[in-house]
Amino acid sequence: MVTGGAGYVGSVVGAHLVAAGHDVVVLDDLSTGHRDAVPDKAVFVEGRVQDAARHLDPSYDAVLHFAASSLVGESVTHPEKYWHNNVGGSLALLDAMREHGIERFVFSSTAAVYGAPEVSPITEDAPCAPTNPYGASKSAVDQLITSYCAAHGLRAVSLRYFNVAGAFGRYGERHATETHLIPLALQVPHGTHGSVAIYGTDYPTSDGTCVRDYIHVADLADAHLLALTATAPGGAAQTAGAGGHLVCNLGTGTGFSVRAVVDAVRTVTGCAVPAHEAPRRAGDPPILVASARRAHDVLGWRPTRTSLEDIVSDAWSFLRHGEVGP
Repeated sequence: MVTGGAGYVGSVVGAHLVAAGHDVVVLDDLSTGHRDAVPDKAVFVEGRVQDAARHLDPSYDAVLHFAASSLVGESVTHPEKYWHNNVGGSLALLDAMREHGIERFVFSSTAAVYGAPEVSPITEDAPCAPTNPYGASKSAVDQLITSYCAAHGLRAVSLRYFNVAGAFGRYGERHATETHLIPLALQVPHGTHGSVAIYGTDYPTSDGTCVRDYIHVADLADAHLLALTATAPGGAAQTAGAGGHLVCNLGTGTGFSVRAVVDAVRTVTGCAVPAHEAPRRAGDPPILVASARRAHDVLGWRPTRTSLEDIVSDAWSFLRHGEVGP
C-alpha cells in the first residue's frame, strides 16, 4: 500500500514500484492529490489514511506512507490539522498494520525535523528541534515509529528529505498552494507570475541568499525502493536501526543558493525571469545541506541526477507538456 500515492512524491514512488514488479494499491483521499497521477497498473482506493484498517488485510507485505499535510505556514495558523492528519493518521495506520500483521514500513519524513541546525552538512545525529508544527508533527511520527519497532516488531525506515524537485514521466508537482522555489520560479516564464521573490539577501553565504540541497524526485524514488528492501526480515532496518527503525537523510550533499536556482531557471527556459528582493522569512536558516552518508553506506543509495539544470529542465518540461520526455 502507498498512502498519499496520488500526490507528487507518492505518485513517482508508486510508478517506480509498479515498474519493479510490485502489486501496488494507492490509498488517497484526493484532498491534495490527483486521480490521474495514480499509476495505470496500480489499484486506486479513495479514502483517508485514518481509515486504513478498512482497506488493509494480511495479504499486504508493506506500507509506504506519504499521506500528510505539508504546508509550513498553514501548520502555524492551523496546527490542529497537522496533529490530526500527520500524527493521528500515522497512529491509525500503524495500528491497522498491527491488526493485520504487516511489519514493513517506509515513512516519508522531512529535514524540517532539524529546525535551524548550527552545523552543516546535517547528519541524522543532529538534534531534532523543529521550528513549526509541520516539522514537529513529523518528528513525533518518527518517535512513534521507533516505539512501535521496539515494542511490536515493526521494521521501518524513515527518509528525511531535503528539497525535492524535478519530475518523472507524467508525474510532477501540481500543488494548489505552491511554496517551493523551483516551481515558483518556473511560473514566471510560464506566464503565471511576473517575478519571483528572493527572501533575504544578507545571509552569511557566498551571494547573501539561502543555500539549500536539491534532490531529484526520481532519485528520491530510488531510495524508497532500497528502503523497502531494507525492511525485509534480516534487512538493514532490523540490523542497523535502533530497535528496527533506520533513519536516513536524503540529499546530494551540495547546496545551491536562491540566486543560483533562479539563474538555472533563466538558463533552462531562456527567459529573463525577473526577481525581486523581499525581507527574510522568520525561521529560514542560512544553509541546509544534507549528509546522506548513512543512506549511501546502509541502503546503497547514490543520487545520479544531481545537476541543478537537469532538475530544473525536467520540472520545466512537466510544467509545459505534462510529462518529461525519454
